[in-house]
Amino acid sequence: MDAIGRLIADAVLGIDTLWGGDVMCPSGTGRFIADSWFSDEPLPLAYTAPEAARVRTSGGVSAKNFDRQAVEEYLREVDLPQAIAGIREEARNIGGVRGQYLQGLSLCLDTMWDLAMEVLGKGKPVPYARCVESSTGRPPEASMPEAKRERVAELLGRAGYSISGAAGLLGAVDAWRRDRVVPMASVRALGAAVIAHFDRLAATNLLPYLPKDLLSIPRANIEFLPIKDAWFSGSMNYLGRARKADGSPQYEATYEINASLQISVPEFEQLVSHEVVPGHVTTFAYLQDLYVRGKVGFEATVLTMNTRAATLFEGIANNAILIAHGVTEIEQLPDEDLQIGVLLALLQDDAKNQSSYLIWGEGVQRDTVAASLRRDFLVTEERADKLSGAWGQHPLLGRMYLPAYRTGTDRVAQLRRIHPADRILSAIYGCSGLADIVTIDEIVKPE
Repeated sequence: MDAIGRLIADAVLGIDTLWGGDVMCPSGTGRFIADSWFSDEPLPLAYTAPEAARVRTSGGVSAKNFDRQAVEEYLREVDLPQAIAGIREEARNIGGVRGQYLQGLSLCLDTMWDLAMEVLGKGKPVPYARCVESSTGRPPEASMPEAKRERVAELLGRAGYSISGAAGLLGAVDAWRRDRVVPMASVRALGAAVIAHFDRLAATNLLPYLPKDLLSIPRANIEFLPIKDAWFSGSMNYLGRARKADGSPQYEATYEINASLQISVPEFEQLVSHEVVPGHVTTFAYLQDLYVRGKVGFEATVLTMNTRAATLFEGIANNAILIAHGVTEIEQLPDEDLQIGVLLALLQDDAKNQSSYLIWGEGVQRDTVAASLRRDFLVTEERADKLSGAWGQHPLLGRMYLPAYRTGTDRVAQLRRIHPADRILSAIYGCSGLADIVTIDEIVKPE
């Protein structure tokens, strides 16, 4: 590992540990900020320091009863501000698009550090605008769900669901979901069928636009695992540490889905395209292959939430169903039920942004936020509760990650409309170098 790799490893896994994450845990119940560690490099001091395990076990600084003594001792052992500053300095020396990417990464890590200091009572409150701009490259703004909601109402009417009754549009959506609900007892079988379907679509509508070196890389080596009582709706856990006899990666991942999740089959199709193929699992597998072949740097092996790269990845994932079908607009999808499912999924991500905006930008109380998300964004009661509570109230996720979905989705959709497929698809999947939601503009601009 070179100097920049050591700095990245310490800074990312240090911030991850500080917030209670364990990148080596195979389950999303133990992971947090660091999404992957698929290199064969030894783990850094930030992970192996004597107090690191105590910090992780107590849940990090956002836990209700975290081990303050362990945190203090850990921060004396591992100098995270120095590691983050080192990334920033090395980024200036590296220059180019990679240097800009690393500058953005250091900016996000700095913000996550300051948020931790705020929680510990050692720093001033971090402005909401700074949090959003760090992770998305844009200032915070409210979501505008009206156009999607109107389209959902139109499609529901054509499907025979009345929105004029006492329950209105929300009642029609609930009825539509009930009629198409995914039986969680059969989620593995359904997941396997839907994954195979989208893998075939990706072979037709994505692979022709990517370098031939990626054709043999598994796009969806994943196992679906139902999980009870999770605080998340689902967690894609990219592992990437299994090796074949010749030492090459197997590109493996798992997806844990909350057994209490209320989701229709069309929404589930969108979920699979988002989390698996050609979404997150495909993206991570391609980056692992590019790293193995020396096409991207070490930073591609320790991908990180609450960053500008994560915003791009969420944008790819939310546009994945359109990529799979070879279209750029929802109304071009072949089935109106699927269109409804995609619109409801995107409304949920608009709701994530709105929850963040209302809680941290406007100071709105949780009950009011939950009611707004349910009414205006047509989410289920379970989603309204999670987004206004465990997610929205979290000092880090609520301020930095929830806005990323909407920003990434809109930007990737825009890029796909204005650039030819062979240019934009290879760029967003990392074939021209690891990109984030800001540096992607540098990669695709005319030469």
